[in-house]
This record gives sequence, C-alpha cells and structure tokens, in this order.
Amino acid sequence: MTEATPKAAALRALHRRRSPGDPLVLPGPWDAASARVFAEAGFPALATPSAGIAACLGYEDGRTPADEMFAAVARIVRSVDVPVSADIEGGYGIAPKELVERLLETGAVGCNLEDSEDGTLKDPQAHADWLAEVRHAAADRVFVNARIDTFIRGGSDPKKAAEQAIERAALYVAAGADCVYPIGAPVDVLPLLRSGIQGPINVHGTVTGGPSPAELGELGATRITFGPQLQRAAAQALGDIAAGLTR
Repeated sequence: MTEATPKAAALRALHRRRSPGDPLVLPGPWDAASARVFAEAGFPALATPSAGIAACLGYEDGRTPADEMFAAVARIVRSVDVPVSADIEGGYGIAPKELVERLLETGAVGCNLEDSEDGTLKDPQAHADWLAEVRHAAADRVFVNARIDTFIRGGSDPKKAAEQAIERAALYVAAGADCVYPIGAPVDVLPLLRSGIQGPINVHGTVTGGPSPAELGELGATRITFGPQLQRAAAQALGDIAAGLTR
C-alpha cells in the first residue's frame, strides 16, 4: 500500500491535540483564484464545498457530474501548496477503490462523504461498511470526513437527531473515518455531541453572525468549515459591484 504523502500527514496532524478554543478553520475555495486568496491569507489547509463548485460550474447543488467535480478539485489543488480536502458528495456511485484513485489523481488528501442520497438517510451499517472499503483503499493517504445528515434529513427533533448522529458516528469511526460532520447541528447540542462522539468533530460555521470559531471550539468543534457560504458571499459582493456599474 502506498504511504501517505507529506500533505496527507500534515492534514492529519492539523486535527490533533487542538485546544478547545482553537479549532482548525478550513475555508472553502470554489476555484483556483479563491484557493490562492485563502492560502495567501495563511490558512494551513482548505476544504472545497461541493455546492460552491457546483455554482461556479453552473449546476444545481448535487448535480455536478463526477468528471467535472474532480477536474475542478484538481485545478484548486494545483493552484496552492497547502493540503486540500474535497467534498465529493456521496461518491457518485463509484466503487470505493476507483473513488479513492480518482480523488488521489486530483492531488487532494482529504474527502467529505455524505450519508444521505436524494434527501434520504442511508442505512447506517451499510454506509459504515462502504466507508470501511474507502478506508481500506485509501490507507493513510486520505483524511476521511464522514458527514452525518440526521439534522437535515432525520426530522425536526434536535435531541433525536443528536442521538442518531452519535449512533452513526460510532459506526463510522469504527469503520475508519478520521472525523465526523453532523451538518446542521444546532449550537446548543454541540456539547452533547462532543460527549458522545470519539475523535474530531467538524462543525458548520457562519461567515457573519453566530458563534465565532473559537466559541464553536469551546462547545466541542475540532474543525470548522463553511459549505458554500464564502462563494455566495463573494457572488453577492460581485452583484453589488455590478449594480454600481449600472448607475
């Protein structure tokens, strides 16, 4: 099995031994230009958002063809020197070994993988078995972030969603996931998630308003990502500039 690259080892190391108020903050580039902006700002790693890339390529979220997503990730990776993790949604129906090979061909050393499809949660044990195959194929070359969709797909009861998230997290961590991402988790359940989940937890941060990354870290977040928020904020800023040009 091929050994981990220096970038893969660096990304893994960034998640270790973090103090509660110092989570890893990973902005999400949607193209090469935005990736260079974030890298030049001093961020030690980046995490692409599938929805942001979809918007950049002219697709609805979740509708980007696999070939175009991998090509977009490759352009981002080669534009910066820092490690890049890629949101590759639910894996596009590609077998684990091929999925890992295609990811590594882009130069990315991490991935985000979802546990719902077409708005429905996947069977947790079946998904854990699939994650185990991904881990076996990747060995230490890929940092696997397992997204847990119970808060956005499992109903309106946050406590029940948290209990389901903890159960799924245990399966995914046992399968080899390096980090879990209970997307959409309300801030007030983060301490419950932290107490029930082993290993790093990814939390969705906010660009304006809401708790700061340090505050989210105190509540249990190991790392903070932003989904497509940065791309949308940039699009809004460009819209404001465009409106000014018409006056």
